[in-house]
Amino acid sequence: METAGLRKVYRTRAGRRVVAVDDLDLVVPAGGVHGFLGPNGSGKTTTIRMLLGLARANRGEMRLFGETVPARLPAVMDRVGAVVEEPKFVPTFSGRKNLQLLARPLGIPSTAVDAALEQVGLDTRDRDRYGGYSLGMRQRLAIAATLLKQPELLILDEPTNGLDPAGIRDIRDMIRGLGESGVTVLLSSHILAEVQQVCHSVSIIGNGHLLASGPVADLVGDNTLSVVRVYVADPDAATGILEAAGYHVARAGDHLDVEGAQHPEDITRALADRGHYVRALMPVRGDLESVFLQLTRDVTLGGASGPLPGDLDDTEDTDDGDHHGEDRR
Repeated sequence: METAGLRKVYRTRAGRRVVAVDDLDLVVPAGGVHGFLGPNGSGKTTTIRMLLGLARANRGEMRLFGETVPARLPAVMDRVGAVVEEPKFVPTFSGRKNLQLLARPLGIPSTAVDAALEQVGLDTRDRDRYGGYSLGMRQRLAIAATLLKQPELLILDEPTNGLDPAGIRDIRDMIRGLGESGVTVLLSSHILAEVQQVCHSVSIIGNGHLLASGPVADLVGDNTLSVVRVYVADPDAATGILEAAGYHVARAGDHLDVEGAQHPEDITRALADRGHYVRALMPVRGDLESVFLQLTRDVTLGGASGPLPGDLDDTEDTDDGDHHGEDRR
């Protein structure tokens, strides 16, 4: 999956012009699970909808499997599965019956239904009514429906929304298994701890811009020593001293998290020079959440509005349904 210079502008019901995606260059490599991360309103869902032909781009290029989309979308759709919106199934039919209704018109054999149910862990509940399924089971059935055609690329937009911890774990394990089976999975999510456990690589966006992209291990590794945890008797005074020295300081309970120190001993020296002595000081082990927060901290959400330079030739959408009441996850 590739995008280059991708841009999307739409007008809200209040008449405000919003840049949902702005000059986005995105590359999703083949194989494994790729996380697609960003704050609410950063343009993740809008990007996915444009790739699937559900929304029109104002500018830029998109490719799936090397084919230009949306022009060549029919040529690649058999290789793509997606769960973008709430799935619609017949509540009085069983999970199996719902999948059979989807499979038969396409000539998909019953063995594919069996395989899809087993792959998502519903093979023991396939005879139960869909209306009695939990939210996690409904999500798994939606993914099973996309697996009927054995896609090479699976796009999942916030698949764990609303799930309890057990449901999140089940979906996480299933996604990991799909990635290991050879399917390329694009996972859009805001649950960063889960993403770090399941994704091989990630792309992080904010206000429609790409902020960072690469293997999770590389992004986290680059952040390992950027935050230092400081314990001191007077956190308020220490905060003022460190901020005056150019550090970004966050108060967290009985300690301070200090960003921007390449050498932790500089923090000790800055405080000691003003008569404050640390009780403990330690580098914080990098994780995806700290990387995400550091990258998106200064990004103002909501996009640009009003007259925008260079937009005079953009074709704005006001009624194609791509924003869903300004929901731009």
